[in-house]
Amino acid sequence: MSNDNPIHDAQPSVHQFDAIIIGAGQAGPSLAGRLNAAGKRVAIIERHLVGGTCVNTGCKPTKTLVASAYAVHTARRGGEYGFSTGEVDVDMPAVAARARQVIDDSRGSNEAWLDGMLNVELIRGHARFIGSKLVEVNGQHLTAPNIFINVGGRPGIPDLPGLMNVPFMTNAGMVALDVLPRHLIVIGGSYIGLEFAQMYRRFGAEVTLIERSDRLIPREDPDISAAVRRILEGEHIKVLTSASRIEFRSDGQDTTILLETEAGPTAIVGSHVLVATGRVPNTDALGLDAAGIACDEHGYIRVDERLQTTVDGVYALGDCNGQGTFTHTAYNDFEIVAANLLDGDDRHVSSRVSSYALFIDPPLARVGLTQAQAVATGRPLLYSKREMTRVGRAVEKGETKGFMTVIADAETRQVLGAAILGTGGDEAIHGLLNMMNAERTIDEIRWAVPIHPTVAEFFPTMMLDLKAQAQA
Repeated sequence: MSNDNPIHDAQPSVHQFDAIIIGAGQAGPSLAGRLNAAGKRVAIIERHLVGGTCVNTGCKPTKTLVASAYAVHTARRGGEYGFSTGEVDVDMPAVAARARQVIDDSRGSNEAWLDGMLNVELIRGHARFIGSKLVEVNGQHLTAPNIFINVGGRPGIPDLPGLMNVPFMTNAGMVALDVLPRHLIVIGGSYIGLEFAQMYRRFGAEVTLIERSDRLIPREDPDISAAVRRILEGEHIKVLTSASRIEFRSDGQDTTILLETEAGPTAIVGSHVLVATGRVPNTDALGLDAAGIACDEHGYIRVDERLQTTVDGVYALGDCNGQGTFTHTAYNDFEIVAANLLDGDDRHVSSRVSSYALFIDPPLARVGLTQAQAVATGRPLLYSKREMTRVGRAVEKGETKGFMTVIADAETRQVLGAAILGTGGDEAIHGLLNMMNAERTIDEIRWAVPIHPTVAEFFPTMMLDLKAQAQA
């Protein structure tokens, strides 16, 4: 007699869609919108919060907090501008509530947008592959000829002695914090760590910044790293670089961090600890092996020039593909895929001109290659640098910290890279970014007639100042 039980052996029915999107971060909802407009039936799956990192724990709340900190800092400098505000008190619950409102409004807008799409079904749950074109979520099986992975990333937690035995926060905890730390210790001297270090110093906390490399933001050129350090130390942030043998201990209330620095053994006692040592992709629980989707040694999904994975019809967009870890690169991933699949275009990720910003005050904006990267190409180079003390708009605003740099190819006469560490740099940089995208030469930029007084008005001047040298 057979022991087969047809009831228990029955497989879930497979739900057919035209497209499945896993993750509702920056690229996912926009792609859903284009597919919906094209009449495609779409399932978009989100296991946690619609909007991803940018909306919930990244760009939106952190830049809201940066804006609050800038306002506090400006108020304290009132005497320099001819007015007095008296003692400036910071209401941290109100500061945090403002950030929460920005999060809620943005996430709610995204959810309402998805809900209003006729052909799109938003499914809440954790998705995983059980075949090359088969996805399981909430016990249901879904399939589609095209699947798009947009699962983003999360904070990477370093393997440091004692860390898991003490209370610590990542960026997610920091944006929700509604109290002022007595002493905030930031582990990690790169983009996330620097923004939180400066903003909480301006809110009134004592801040110590610890970086294992010999300088802050080590991917940047040394002159940028040194200038950023001077800016932070000028606001009385304690910066410790070349930190090693980092160990954490807790007495139940405070956290003590023991470490070695160039000056010798050091002990730092803080009330709050932020770990900001990088991010990792959310690809470890997707069942990628079952689909035959390959990843690199860091967990990033391997993609080709059109963002297709090692499985035909399956694409990876955003932070999880290792092609960029920014909101704007994730959005451009959507644009590339949509253009290729829906518009008959042939867009490639390698055509993208890299750009990003560090939103301390003053901000650092960068486009294209660093000086070190440009030198490594072996090309003959032209270089120009201008201190912000020589930029009229910066002088008028009383914000003269930093400098601007441009590096160009001496033969093709095209800009290879530029950086602005200075007031308004995060907006001004787009003048050069657009010229680089259009592949225009330094001779054409030289004849632009910019508005005065602005930061960007000095781009033509800097083209004239380009000199044949490899670096500053």
